[in-house]
Amino acid sequence: MYNLQLDTFIAAAECGSFAKAADRLFISAPAVIKQINALEQHLNIKLFERGPRGVSLTEAGRSIYKDAVKIIKLSNDAVSRAQAIVKNQPYVIRIGNSMMNPCRPLVELLKKVSGKFPMLKIQIIPYDDNASTVLNVLDTLGKDFDVIVAPCNSNRWLKRCAFYQLGTYKICCAVPQRHELSDKKIITLHDLEGQSLMMSEVGDSPILDSIREYLQVEFPRINVEDTSIFYDASVLNQCEQEGKVLLTLDAWEDVHPFLHTIEVDWDFTMPYGIVYPKEPTQSVMIFLEAIKSL
Repeated sequence: MYNLQLDTFIAAAECGSFAKAADRLFISAPAVIKQINALEQHLNIKLFERGPRGVSLTEAGRSIYKDAVKIIKLSNDAVSRAQAIVKNQPYVIRIGNSMMNPCRPLVELLKKVSGKFPMLKIQIIPYDDNASTVLNVLDTLGKDFDVIVAPCNSNRWLKRCAFYQLGTYKICCAVPQRHELSDKKIITLHDLEGQSLMMSEVGDSPILDSIREYLQVEFPRINVEDTSIFYDASVLNQCEQEGKVLLTLDAWEDVHPFLHTIEVDWDFTMPYGIVYPKEPTQSVMIFLEAIKSL
C-alpha cells in the first residue's frame, strides 16, 4: 500500500549505515544503495549525507523520515483492520505489569470489557521497574506491550506518551516497621516535624512540587530529602534501611514487606490511569473506547 523503498529508507536512517540496514532487511548492501538512489531520484531530493563512517539524514531527509514512519504505520493499521474483518481476528491488547505499576487497578474494568467486547483479547506482559530505564519503557510503548496502568503527573512521561485518567491514588507516607510513627493510623504534618521525608526531586511533577512548596512554607521543620524522580526497589530499600519517611501512594502499600504505608491528614492525591502511545494502534484505540464506554 506504500512504496516499499520507504522501508529501506527508514532502516538506513535508523541504522546510520547502508550495510547495517542491509543486515536488518536481509538484503545486500548494493541493493540498499540502489533503492536509496532510486528514491532520491524519484523525489528529486537528497536524503542522506554519505561519509566514511556511515550516513546521516539531511534536513529534508529528517522531514521525510517523520512522515514516512507515519505513512507506514497508517498503512499497516489499515491492512490489520481489513485482515481482522476478513478473518474475524481479535484485537489483542498487551498490558505491561510491574512491581510499581501493576495492572491490578484495571482488573474489574477488564472483566467488564471482556464481557462487553469479546473481540478484545488481553495479554499481561511483565517488565522490570528501574528508575534509570523507565523512560526507555515509555519510548518503546507499542513494541513489547501496548499500554501500562500507572500514576501519572510527570512532565517527562507526558512528553512521551498519552494518558487517560481512571481515578486517583491517595498520597501517603511509608515508614519502616520499626519507625516511631509505624503504629499510627493517620499521620499529621506535625508528626513529621523533625523527620526526614524522602520525595521525588523537584521539577517533574506539579503535584509533588506543590506539596514540597507547602511543606517548606508551613512546616519548615520537616526535612525534605530528594530521591530519584522515579521510584524503584532501591528507593524503598533506602527508606527501610535508613529509617526515614517516604512519600508514597496507597497503591504501593504491599510492594515492600518491611514498609508500613499510612494515610496523611491532607487531601493530596495522584491521578492514575492508562498510559499509551501518542500514536496508538487501532487495537489500543478500540480498547480505550471500550474503557470509556463502561
